[in-house]
Amino acid sequence: MIKTCISFISVYLIVFLFASCSGNPDKSVSTAHIAIKPSFLENVITVKAELSNQEEELTLAGKVEYDPDKVIYYVPLINGVIDRTYFSLGDRIRAGQTMLDIRSTELSSLQSERITLETEELVAQRELKAAQSMYDDGMLSERELLEAQGRLRQMQAALNKIQSDMSVYGADKGNGVFSVQAPMTGYVVIKSASSGSTVSEGSDPLFTIADLSTVWIIASVYASNLQFVREGMEAEITSLSYPGEMFEGEINTLSQVFDPDEKVLKARIVMPNKALKFKPEMSVMIKLKNERPVLYVAIPTDALLFDKNRHFVVVEESAGRFAIREVIVQGHHNQTSYIGSGLTEGESVVIKNQLLIYSELKD
Repeated sequence: MIKTCISFISVYLIVFLFASCSGNPDKSVSTAHIAIKPSFLENVITVKAELSNQEEELTLAGKVEYDPDKVIYYVPLINGVIDRTYFSLGDRIRAGQTMLDIRSTELSSLQSERITLETEELVAQRELKAAQSMYDDGMLSERELLEAQGRLRQMQAALNKIQSDMSVYGADKGNGVFSVQAPMTGYVVIKSASSGSTVSEGSDPLFTIADLSTVWIIASVYASNLQFVREGMEAEITSLSYPGEMFEGEINTLSQVFDPDEKVLKARIVMPNKALKFKPEMSVMIKLKNERPVLYVAIPTDALLFDKNRHFVVVEESAGRFAIREVIVQGHHNQTSYIGSGLTEGESVVIKNQLLIYSELKD
């Protein structure tokens, strides 16, 4: 009898306290629904459940690379020693700017040969001038004049050839020294040349120039994410270098072959880079958004209540009358949850003070 009285008193106190908050001690609590007085309703906020496509997000790690179609690697074409360099890593270079001087015995031989041919050309020009004068005076045959003209053309052809060959190596500075000039405008992204170092024909590039006005952002896509990632997806790109700043792009190409070392597919995002904020080898994060074509009931995630490994919401069935609904959550995106069952479109879901109402209805 004593236990029964104690239980009755406890229940009465709970009902009395809740009714006191609502300002209406006459309303009763039901496991199906509960009525709330207007004074309490002022602190209750509801939203309408609505149908929406489920959005998903995937975050991938990536890095910035220069566009390989806008890069030039300078590989030495002759053996020699670097006499001097005129650039540093990261420098902006203009087309035609002198990059380095190379001293080479092979180039020295070409210079000597060119000087010899220039001398022979002058001699051939003088011989042709004399032959032309003698031909005009009738002292020389036409055949002899043609032979003089032929010798000059041969000297000029040989000289043009050696000058063309020498231009491949760079600008002739004399004494076996040639200057290598920048073939394009851009930025030095690799430098392996230093004064006094030896070079050999076909060795590794001495420098690399890249046009950074457009860059590639390469994202690593693991096998578990293949169903999510596709070409044409919009991407949001962020970097620790620019906190709070977000760049927009889209996946232009998705490789069909896994990288043998990293075991990932490479997704390429081509980004304009006029402001030069993206630097080669910079680490970035790529956020992809996907929208499923299936419609689900969408509600704010704050409306969900988790109890005994199940999800619940509090629904306002009519003005001031509430009920608990168990729901199956399909997924989440940002602050939105997608409901697979247990809730229908248009129902009013409590998003503030729902825990207090839930506790009363559950008890």
